[in-house]
Amino acid sequence: MKQDQQVPQPEKGKLLQPKIKVGIVGYGAYVPRYRLPAKEIGRIWGNQGGYPVKEKAVAGLDEDVITMSIEAARNALKRADISADELRAVWVGSESHPYAVKPSGTVVAEAIGAPNDIQAGDWEFACKAGTEAMVAAMGMVGSGMGDYALVAGMDTAQGKPGDALEYTAASGGAAFIIGPLNSALASIEASYSYVSDTPDFWRREYQVYPEHGQRFTGEPAYFEHVESASRTIFAETGLKAQDFAYAVFHQPNTKFPQRIGKTLGFTPEQIAPGLLAPVIGNTYSGAAMIGLTAILDIAEEGDLILMTSYGSGAGSDSFIIKARKPLAQRRAKALSTQDYIARRTQIDYATYLRYRGEIRMR
Repeated sequence: MKQDQQVPQPEKGKLLQPKIKVGIVGYGAYVPRYRLPAKEIGRIWGNQGGYPVKEKAVAGLDEDVITMSIEAARNALKRADISADELRAVWVGSESHPYAVKPSGTVVAEAIGAPNDIQAGDWEFACKAGTEAMVAAMGMVGSGMGDYALVAGMDTAQGKPGDALEYTAASGGAAFIIGPLNSALASIEASYSYVSDTPDFWRREYQVYPEHGQRFTGEPAYFEHVESASRTIFAETGLKAQDFAYAVFHQPNTKFPQRIGKTLGFTPEQIAPGLLAPVIGNTYSGAAMIGLTAILDIAEEGDLILMTSYGSGAGSDSFIIKARKPLAQRRAKALSTQDYIARRTQIDYATYLRYRGEIRMR
């Protein structure tokens, strides 16, 4: 892709674009070191192959959405090269907040040193809770209400023992600081959201594990929303798959993002850098976001990146992001996403049950 390529800015249309241009000022990932191989789950439940991922990341006994969000947020602050007291919002998107009543965002804000006069709270929209918060952060910064807003997409997702989700439901995610364009590592050129009432995945109050609509989660759910969001942002900007250096989609498994990428005209090479599901599983609210961090770790000035998330219930947020010159200098200020992936300690199924609190003593 040519480095001087400009993204068209239509005067009217369906895009979500703030009046003040904004971008990603800082970003950071976090992946727990513990890994549970899919074949170990298969050994317990008698499945001999056909696993949706190679292995998944598992949060340790002292890790939850809050602690992992703090780690990712600190990495984002390092790359942003700003103080936490400059933040105007700290929002955490997740479907596995540790408290039913008590926000994760306030704990994260205080732990990273943010001031008391700040917006803080939690977001929910299944697997796109993090990107939902990103759109809100664009609105806050783009309206002039604040200079910087930090958003995290993080989960310690849980799958029912023996269910198909147990192979992929993983822990980890990412954090981004949205700020003014003049200090951004990457500009957010455009965004678009597409939603519908599609009940493919849900968990009612007091249910321990989520339920899902089996194959229904693919055709009328994931593929419909991801494709619609991506094609609309293409139509509104006049861009095509070949105009992008990279693309990252929500990755509940290995096959879904590969299939949607091919449908939209992307090559495997464009998708590969952000496709992390095979080695860390589905990090739910942070799945697309952590894929974007891996791309930002290698992107060059001028590269266009498409990110389209997906959340059951259902909806997709699509973003066009353009790498800027400061990215190359500031990404080395924190651990890369691949650094976290390389920090690997394999565990067995019994240890996994202990870490996830599945062994009840009474």
